[in-house]
Amino acid sequence: MRIPVVVVPLVSGATYRRGVHLLLGGVLLLPYLMTGVAFARMFAVPRAPYGLLALVLALAVAVGAVPPFLRGTRALEITAARSLLGVPLPDPPPVPERSRAARETRVRAALWFAVHLATGGVVGALVSIPAVLGVVLAVQWFGLTGDALAGLRLGPLDEHDSAWLALLGIAMVVGVIYAVAGLGALAAVMAPVLLGPSPAERIAALEARAAELAERNRLARELHDSIGHALTVTTLQAAAALQVLDRDPAFARQALAAIEDTGRAAAADLDRVLGMLREGGPPASHHTLADLDGLAGHSRGTGMDVRTEIRGELSRLPAPVSREGYRIVQESLTNALRHAGPVPVTVRVTVEPAALVIDVANPLRIVRRGGSPARSAAADGGMAGGAAVDGEMGGGEADGGLARVAPPEGGRGLAGMRERVTLLGGAMTAGPDGRRWRVAVRLPVPAPAGPGDGDRRDGRGGRDARDGREGS
Repeated sequence: MRIPVVVVPLVSGATYRRGVHLLLGGVLLLPYLMTGVAFARMFAVPRAPYGLLALVLALAVAVGAVPPFLRGTRALEITAARSLLGVPLPDPPPVPERSRAARETRVRAALWFAVHLATGGVVGALVSIPAVLGVVLAVQWFGLTGDALAGLRLGPLDEHDSAWLALLGIAMVVGVIYAVAGLGALAAVMAPVLLGPSPAERIAALEARAAELAERNRLARELHDSIGHALTVTTLQAAAALQVLDRDPAFARQALAAIEDTGRAAAADLDRVLGMLREGGPPASHHTLADLDGLAGHSRGTGMDVRTEIRGELSRLPAPVSREGYRIVQESLTNALRHAGPVPVTVRVTVEPAALVIDVANPLRIVRRGGSPARSAAADGGMAGGAAVDGEMGGGEADGGLARVAPPEGGRGLAGMRERVTLLGGAMTAGPDGRRWRVAVRLPVPAPAGPGDGDRRDGRGGRDARDGREGS
């Protein structure tokens, strides 16, 4: 059975919850009313110290005006509006205390406080008067004229029939309920306007959300690059050890030792990344390009022939650039190992006056598809960014008929690298370059890198790039 619309306010729980909210405003209004009445009586006393009373009144007004502007008052009002008015108000995002947005928010909260007190006073008066009249009318209706109630009089209403007076009392109660429902609905409409987030707070909330998503993406990249690298190395080393366990135990032991080292490094990286999530934990340390030799040595343990060439002073790079550069090199080596196997890889890092240039190249792996040779791009998700990994190779006849490149398995490697490069305002290309797969990255450096750009050292300690001599 459908309840008539006219009756809904009388039976709806929202009406009475909103009435409680409005009555709370009336309760908050009582101290202000009592203070006003007290000062009115004091000023009415003849020969009162009006100067002192005026000073005390000014202090009382100042103290009474403080609560509406407090941040905690707004938070309490938002909680009350959510639970009693049924308004879905979000928690206020943090804004600078002395900003214009904070001042506007405090003014709106103070206006809501005043509205709450005013409507609470009205509802309190409406509720109290029918309650008293209802008692008196009940006395008239039931004929309760004992000694305790003998003095109760209704003035002109005493001469009317008590039945009509009872109906009048019921009508007054129903009218009060409708009035409470109307004022409650009005409060529910005004609450989002005066208590809801301002445009500045909405922008602050969006910025906080964007920062949270950026941090989540950064942690995802950190886990992908560090743990993904370790898992790739561990998987390949375990497979190699299993194949040669019987005929080459020495190599198997070497592979198992590399797996142990990789596992320890992965555990340290995982603890470092998780440390970023621990509230109050110490700042986590990060690998930078200064650790490039260790990364190359670790990759050589998998059978890769990694040569690193560094030009310039890495110590002059800003920390974010050096950190992201390390991750880019790490992911490039991981992709090469995953898709091309233990092939020779050349890593060139150049610190220019205004940029960091990273170039990682490795041969493409030859695979066979349906009896015809083909080459597989050593890249994770190589089609990202428009690399022609499944199209015609650019080598023409020089490729010896190896004209098709097998599309690599999809992944997040190149996408993660591109995100890092984009965040730093750099540029990146990745794709087949003749018979090689090449990743080229250029990251801007805010400050000049200084002198020493011509110095280059070989990460293997084997070649001086300036004169081509073999190092000792």
